[in-house]
Amino acid sequence: MSDTIRIGIIEDETLVLESLQGLFATNPNFQIVQTANTVERFLEEALSATGGPHVLLLDIGLPGGMSGLEGIRLLREKMPTTEIIMLTTFEESDKIFKALCAGATAYLTKRTPFTKIIEAVLTVHRGGSYMSPSIARKVVEHFAPKKSNHQTLTPRQQQIVEGIVEGLSYKMIADKLLLAVETVRDHIKHIYRKLEINSKGELIRMKLSGELDELRDEG
Repeated sequence: MSDTIRIGIIEDETLVLESLQGLFATNPNFQIVQTANTVERFLEEALSATGGPHVLLLDIGLPGGMSGLEGIRLLREKMPTTEIIMLTTFEESDKIFKALCAGATAYLTKRTPFTKIIEAVLTVHRGGSYMSPSIARKVVEHFAPKKSNHQTLTPRQQQIVEGIVEGLSYKMIADKLLLAVETVRDHIKHIYRKLEINSKGELIRMKLSGELDELRDEG
């Protein structure tokens, strides 16, 4: 059975462990070679004769002195060819990124259907990565451009900002836009308040960096 995928499981919840064992036992493509309820015990009982697991399902909240997150790097050092899939109830962004940065190649919640767990194991064994939809959404949101909390600028305020960036004085801006100088000053006060800044330099920096592009009010 050279094509059999060897599975390891580190899980302290008996019902979850038994369910996973039953899942893989019914599929001839998989063979569970080792289980443990802590990272420490798993490493102590690491198999050598039959080889370690190709894929390891790892929980985060474990009863030993080492959590699943803390154990990832050690497991990777001891079993560099083993792919690690986090299977946990935790969905916090910090735990997701700590796991992925430490070397996990997949992150699943325990709500994941058994068919998807099988799919994840096959995917990582073939060199891919896998995440539950809710986890993938958090990863996408993390890398997506952050929305600004600043209020949008009106077309008139945008025109005044353009004048400032061009180096025009308040009077020159007022003449160009057919406004009173005091009206221009009032607009600038409102612009500073909206953008939560206090100087012309900050305004120019925001404009040149593109931060103001998303604050246009086309109305």
